[in-house]
Amino acid sequence: MIEFIIVGRGLAASVIAHALHQENISFKIIGNESLSNCSKVAAGIWNPIVFKRLTKSWLADEIIPYLNQFYSQVEKKVNKKLITQRALIKPFTEEQEKKLWQKKASLELSDFLDDTIYNADSTNLNNCKIINQYGIVKQSGNLDVNEFLKSTNSIFTESVIDEVFDYNELKINSDFVSYKNIKTKNIIFCEGYLVKNNPHFNWIKLKPAKGEVLTLVSSDLKLKNQILNRNGFLMDLDNDTFKLGATYEWDDLSEEPTQKGLVELQTKLQQLISCEYTIQSHQAGVRPSSSDRRPIIGPHPAHKNLFIFNGLGTKGVMLAPYFAKKFVNFYLKKETLHNDVMVNRFYSQYAQ
Repeated sequence: MIEFIIVGRGLAASVIAHALHQENISFKIIGNESLSNCSKVAAGIWNPIVFKRLTKSWLADEIIPYLNQFYSQVEKKVNKKLITQRALIKPFTEEQEKKLWQKKASLELSDFLDDTIYNADSTNLNNCKIINQYGIVKQSGNLDVNEFLKSTNSIFTESVIDEVFDYNELKINSDFVSYKNIKTKNIIFCEGYLVKNNPHFNWIKLKPAKGEVLTLVSSDLKLKNQILNRNGFLMDLDNDTFKLGATYEWDDLSEEPTQKGLVELQTKLQQLISCEYTIQSHQAGVRPSSSDRRPIIGPHPAHKNLFIFNGLGTKGVMLAPYFAKKFVNFYLKKETLHNDVMVNRFYSQYAQ
């Protein structure tokens, strides 16, 4: 009997697989890659700063070092480059914003904000619309999510079953769970916004948000290992290609790109650059955000061998490794999960 079935094929499921593998816990991964685009279109950016209030992102002091350790270990395992450390460039729009930046960079945010104020005269920033000066966020970067998913599939290929999970085939007993011809001690659902279709966890009401992104080509932009952030982001990929994002839409939760999204993204781009470009691709996905913007982790209220790992939202690349490790410790060592992520905060919505 294996220890876990992991349901899902996106970022959350892949990170859980690596976390279990590190502890020699056996598993099968079941899911169809074509069901959700979210992880496949994601830019994979991590940013330790919340710009709206110029504060530290939740648990950043713990999460940032751990994500670097985790993804670096996976890089060695798969022999592929997956993460890039990037300076995040934040243009200042007013003098007051710059003064607040300087103050916080010298005090509580010194680990994450460069205290130098830069002038927009770097050749790397030619054709970037930085009217005055800018600051730099340290310890930011991105994960090549597509490569991470492909590499995960490659090394765990013997453990992957590529099919749409059939809930009707799931049989729950007090000591084990069976799915078709597979017997397992536990099952963990990492389905993103598609948890709405899961009869065991559909009582958890997510607040999913559709996001659209563009991949651009421009030989006039010279950003290299940098992220330009102003009401959106622009990040270099390779061969004069760049990713631009992102939109937020809570009503239309299809995974199809829209004309409305295209117009919004092109408007964002006009605020960021002043050169010619062509659009290579336009993609969309639905982020599995929770109503309180915190992950949702833990056991089902009635079936203690059914678990959920969801609600990672826009910060999935940051949050997933840290909380996957916390979940494994919760499972193996009975360590308590952080109160803010425990699924039991939604138990009142469960009707037996």
